[in-house]
Amino acid sequence: MANIGAQFAARGPVLRLVVFAALGAVAGLGQAPFDLWPATILALGVVFALYPHALSRRQAVFHAWAFGFGYFAFSLRWIVEPFLVDIERHGWMAPFALFLMAAGGAIFWALAAWVATRLAPRSPMMFALALVGSELLRSLILTGFPWALLGHVWVTTGLAQAAAYGGPHLLTLLMVLCGLAIAALLGPARIVGLVVLGLVLALSFVLRPGPAGLPSGDLPIVRLVQPNAPQEQKWDPAFTDVFLRRLTTYSAEGPVPDLVVWPETAVPYLLNRIDDDLGFLADSARGAPLVFGIQRRDADARAYNSLVVVGPGGALQSIYDKRHLVPFGEYIPGARFLGQLGATGLARNLGVGFTPGATPGPVDLPGIGAAVPLICYEGIFAEEITYSDTRPRLLLLITNDAWFGEAAGPHQHLAQARLRAIEQGLPMVRVANTGISAMIDPKGRITAALPLGVDGAIDAPLPAALGATPYSQWGELPVVLLVLLFIFGGYFRARRDSD
Repeated sequence: MANIGAQFAARGPVLRLVVFAALGAVAGLGQAPFDLWPATILALGVVFALYPHALSRRQAVFHAWAFGFGYFAFSLRWIVEPFLVDIERHGWMAPFALFLMAAGGAIFWALAAWVATRLAPRSPMMFALALVGSELLRSLILTGFPWALLGHVWVTTGLAQAAAYGGPHLLTLLMVLCGLAIAALLGPARIVGLVVLGLVLALSFVLRPGPAGLPSGDLPIVRLVQPNAPQEQKWDPAFTDVFLRRLTTYSAEGPVPDLVVWPETAVPYLLNRIDDDLGFLADSARGAPLVFGIQRRDADARAYNSLVVVGPGGALQSIYDKRHLVPFGEYIPGARFLGQLGATGLARNLGVGFTPGATPGPVDLPGIGAAVPLICYEGIFAEEITYSDTRPRLLLLITNDAWFGEAAGPHQHLAQARLRAIEQGLPMVRVANTGISAMIDPKGRITAALPLGVDGAIDAPLPAALGATPYSQWGELPVVLLVLLFIFGGYFRARRDSD
C-alpha cells in the first residue's frame, strides 16, 4: 500500500481530486435511503490509508476537501428539491445551492486535515480524530448544520444505541475508528485492524435491541394524520380546503384516540384569524387534544412558525413557536442589510421572515403528559433538545418534508428523528405533511408508519419512556473530552518520535 500511495500522490492534481471526490460519494452511500454503511467504512479506510502519502500539507488539505465535497454533494443532493417547487423562478439556483452546500461542508473536513498536519504530520489517527472534531464544529458554528454526519450511517445497526451514551458524535467516533481499522488492514498493522473491527462488530451485536414486540399495558393511542399536500399546491387557494378536509375527516373516523397530531403548517391560515374556527377543528378530534402546526402573528406583527395544542371546544391550551429557524428558508441572516441591497431570497413569509420563539417548552398534552415540541429543522439538533427538571413523556415533531420531494431528504430526516429518540430514551411522535409519519420507540425502532406520498391516518400506541440516558444528562461533554484526550496523546507521541 505504501508504494501505491506514493505513486498516487505523485499523479496529476486533477486526477487526485477526482478520485477523492469519488471516494466521498461512495462514503455517502451509507446515508439513508441506501444505508450501505460498509461503503462508508471502506471509503474512509482508503482515504486514511492514502493520507500519510500526501506530498505536502497543502496536498493533504485539498485531498480532504475533495473527499468532503464528493460526500456532501451526494448526501445533500436533496437540497435542489426546494428550488424545483417553483422551477421557473428558482430552478436556476439549484446547482449553485448544491455546489455551495457541498463546498461549505467540505471546508470543515479540509480544516480537519490542516489541524492534523499541524499536530502530527502524516498521522491517519490524528486526521480521523480531527474529523470528529470538525463534524462537531459543523454542528454548532453559524447556527449549525448537523445533517449527514458520518455517525448517522449507523442508524439501521445496533451501534445506533450508542447514541444514548454519547449522541451522534460518539457514532462518528466509532465510524472513523472503523475507517482506521480498514486502513490498518491495508498496511502492516493488520492484526490491530482486525481486532478493532471485531470489537466494533461485537458491540453492534450486543447493543442491537431486536424487534419492538407487542405493546404492553394501557398505553395512550395517538392518531398520526398525514394530508399529503404537495408543496406546489399547499398554499394554493384552490387546494387549501381540500387538504384541511382530509385532516378533519381522517381525525373524525374510527375509535376516539387519546391524541391527534397534524403536521407543520397543517392549517393554511393565520392563527389570529381563525379563533371562531378552532372549535370546528377541535370537534374532529372528538374530545382528544389536537396538535397542529400553524403560522401566527403577534401584536407587533412579527410572524411565527408555531405548534399549538387545542382542547375540546377549541380552547387554545399551548403555543410553541419554532426557535431554530432555517437560514435563508425561514429568515434571512442580515436581512436588514440585504434588504437595503434589494435581496429578498426565498425567506419571505407574508412579506417578512419568521421570528424565533423565546420559550423552549415542553408543552402539556392533557391525559398524556409533557412533550418536547420540535418543528421540522429543529429535529436535527441533538444538543438543543432541552427540558426542565421534570422528565417529559415524549418527543413531538411536526414537519413539512414536501419541500424535499420523495428522494433522500425525507428518509435522512426520519433517520435523525430515530437518533433523537435513542439519545433521549423517549418515544417520538413524528407527523409529516407528505410522509414519512411514524411512531418511534425509545430504541429508535419504528412501530407504525405512513409512507411517502400518501394521505391517511394511523393509530399507534405511544411506547413507554425509558429512564434518563447518559446523553440526556451529559450531552457531548464525555465525547469531546475523550477526543481531546486522544488528540493530545497523539500530539505528544508525535513530538516524542520526532525528537
